[in-house]
Amino acid sequence: MKKLLLPLLAVALLAGCDKKAEEPAKPAAAVSYLDKIKARDKLIVGVFTDKPPFGFVNEAGRYVGFDTDIGRQFAKDLLGDENKVEFVAVEPASRIPFLQSDKVDLILANMTVTPERKEAVDFTNPNLKVAVQALVPQDSSVKSLDDLATRTTIVTTGTTADIWLTKNHPDWKLLKFEKNSESLQALSAGRGDAYAQDNLVLFSWAKQNPGYRVLEQKLGDEAPIAPAVKKGNIELRDWVNAELAKLGEEKFLLKLYDQYVRKELSDDTKPESVIVEGGKWQG
Repeated sequence: MKKLLLPLLAVALLAGCDKKAEEPAKPAAAVSYLDKIKARDKLIVGVFTDKPPFGFVNEAGRYVGFDTDIGRQFAKDLLGDENKVEFVAVEPASRIPFLQSDKVDLILANMTVTPERKEAVDFTNPNLKVAVQALVPQDSSVKSLDDLATRTTIVTTGTTADIWLTKNHPDWKLLKFEKNSESLQALSAGRGDAYAQDNLVLFSWAKQNPGYRVLEQKLGDEAPIAPAVKKGNIELRDWVNAELAKLGEEKFLLKLYDQYVRKELSDDTKPESVIVEGGKWQG
């Protein structure tokens, strides 16, 4: 009897081993995106290089500006050194593709939150608020937005102004350029009658370049501007939200406003009409 039991026991053991081998392997734990950045020891941020006071290159060739300095602060708090950040120059139309193709971790390039963009990327809480307006030469006969219906309006491809006008005034003649600087040069050269863009950029340009005025009417409603991450990157989005909240307690954005933005706007401009401290949007 013992001789018979031994083969049966061996068969049972082998069957158990086979059953164990057939069990699916447990999936590997997802790699933390923040750990990925820390292992790389560098935060990669998409910024503008020709949109002062938010993102531009100074005389020394250094990336500076309101948005750019936020990127440095993020690197300091995440990696312990504000210099552990790599800035990648983006244009309005390339911001979302650069996120989607993993060329950057984060976009800090004055991107207005819109329903269409929310389908493509994940926005963090806001850091700025903005409205779109139009800039015209001081001696222009254009008095209101309605006057632009029969004129040429310059826009920068992929901006909120471009999207809004294309959707709401498809019959208007738009002249499009890839760079903000190219659009402003086209306006100064008389290639268009007006330039539609975020009003903070226009106010800055008008102050630095006498001979231009901003039309009072707004194209659409005031909207939030926010950093953006790749769609589904909840970990980095939540980290940025926590970071903005922490920096808000230190009035960090107000310091950047005083450094970069205040001098670009009229003296009676209230900081809270421009910045969203702590990510607390009141829309």
